[in-house]
Amino acid sequence: MSTPDPKDPGHVAHGGGLLESDVPASPYPLLRAWVDAALAAAAAREDVPEPSAMAVATVDPDGAPNVRTVLMRFLDERGPGFVTNLRSTKADELAANPRIAATLTWPSLFRAVRFRGVAELVDRREVEAYFSSRPYGSRLSAWASEQSRPARDREELEERWVAALARFPDRGRVDDVPVPDFWGGYRVRCDEVEFWAGRRDRLHDRIVFARTGHGTLSDAGSWARSRRQP
Repeated sequence: MSTPDPKDPGHVAHGGGLLESDVPASPYPLLRAWVDAALAAAAAREDVPEPSAMAVATVDPDGAPNVRTVLMRFLDERGPGFVTNLRSTKADELAANPRIAATLTWPSLFRAVRFRGVAELVDRREVEAYFSSRPYGSRLSAWASEQSRPARDREELEERWVAALARFPDRGRVDDVPVPDFWGGYRVRCDEVEFWAGRRDRLHDRIVFARTGHGTLSDAGSWARSRRQP
């Protein structure tokens, strides 16, 4: 398989497409390579903002889709993941129906990855380890915001911030702000992963992995690979 060269983040800028000969037998190696290439491109260029931004779609109580953008905070052989308030709308919807879809899109690199599957809660130890790596202000905002709930106005948000600041003053330690019990993360256990690679004239490449077993994204025996027309 030919993989992106992190020393040459502009190598995909012309939309070279994707051939079966460049795709491994399981989705994770290519996913990891594409994410790393996007991160390298973002560090070197101005046209790849927020390379970890991921659109996440859930289903509301009426069966209607509901989509929003989050940042992908976890990625390994188990799947991509994100953090959120566990009382948020997305968390409520996932509690009722764990089916989820997500997309990473890098327009200037002519690449995208689609995920479909079910959402699973991230282990609390992983959540705590990630939370401690966040800047002080980001940790504080987890307490200040009742995510998805109505706010009277901006002033109410500022008041909540001041209250959280008084409760958890910055002493320069990672334990200044504890992890809220209502804050956590979800990982997408993928049943399908699609790699989209753009070409000229819109005859794009779509290589799809469909789950056939119970293994991780690295287990070749758990995936069947096919091509879809663009």
